[in-house]
Amino acid sequence: MMDGGHLLRAARLVVFAPMFFMPLSPLLAQTKPPPAKLPVPATTINTVLANQGAPDLAFGAFQRGFYLTAFTEAGKRAQQSDPAAMTLLGQLYAQGLGVSRDDSKAAQWFKLAAGLGDREAIFALAMFSFEGRAGPRNSAEAARLLTEAARLGHPAANYDVGLLYLQGQEFKQDFARAAEYFRIAANAGNAEAQYALATMYKEGRGVAKDVRQATQLMAKAAIAGNLDAMVEFAIAQFNGDFTDKDESAAARLFLSAARRGSPIAQNRLARILMAGRGLPADATEAIRWHIVAKQGGAGDPELDVFASKQPQTVREAAEKAARKWLSTQVAAR
Repeated sequence: MMDGGHLLRAARLVVFAPMFFMPLSPLLAQTKPPPAKLPVPATTINTVLANQGAPDLAFGAFQRGFYLTAFTEAGKRAQQSDPAAMTLLGQLYAQGLGVSRDDSKAAQWFKLAAGLGDREAIFALAMFSFEGRAGPRNSAEAARLLTEAARLGHPAANYDVGLLYLQGQEFKQDFARAAEYFRIAANAGNAEAQYALATMYKEGRGVAKDVRQATQLMAKAAIAGNLDAMVEFAIAQFNGDFTDKDESAAARLFLSAARRGSPIAQNRLARILMAGRGLPADATEAIRWHIVAKQGGAGDPELDVFASKQPQTVREAAEKAARKWLSTQVAAR
């Protein structure tokens, strides 16, 4: 049986606050491109402002990392009661981009934009309330603001309200309501919501059990880059469970997930390379990924035996490759 806490762990559903602020992290550097391995967020201030018709000069400057220009141009439009420009000003103050970080001023701009019905500003205020920025932490107010943003169609807000119903903290626990909110967010392309809803369909919690529907949602979340969905869909695809069997495609998906740090994917990839199913057999690479997976907690006695039977040169090459990969992961943290 799967309770709310288990679903949260299974889906790796993220903490509320980063959903608004962390997606902007690739934009902090004005001269460097965003890191290639960062996950693509379901929504960013860029796409929101573009959809809301924010002024081209301010939006374009923000995209290019020219934050002072963005601040100046957004300020001009804010004087004309443009809610998207107000939200952009709030974001610049919230992140300290082009101006000194100032939560009070950020909240002021968000409140002005929220008063004009800007759903992104309402969502930002919810995050401020959860974190206790520009005032005391107020989870009840945050939940109210999230619900309002969700009503206006904000994908991440719908996802977060679903979490609240799932956890039974600010709202009475209600799996069916959680599924409703996850569905809205999933239909809007939110990968976390797609994975969460897939998990609910898989377990029959809040919705009628439907493993085929779960697999379809898992596939969408995997395409969008949700790491856990990538692993689960790859398993289904490799075995042909409620989707077309394709060992080669599954192996490629495992490889992508392994490179992103999933110990389960690393273990499955090692087995694939050991057996030569989906990818050509490669003892060195199999042992390399087995060592990496073990470091992440995914041991495998069968692969231990396989490794012990390989020539010393193969084992040493695998160990060297594993050490190199692990060292780069530590350095990247």
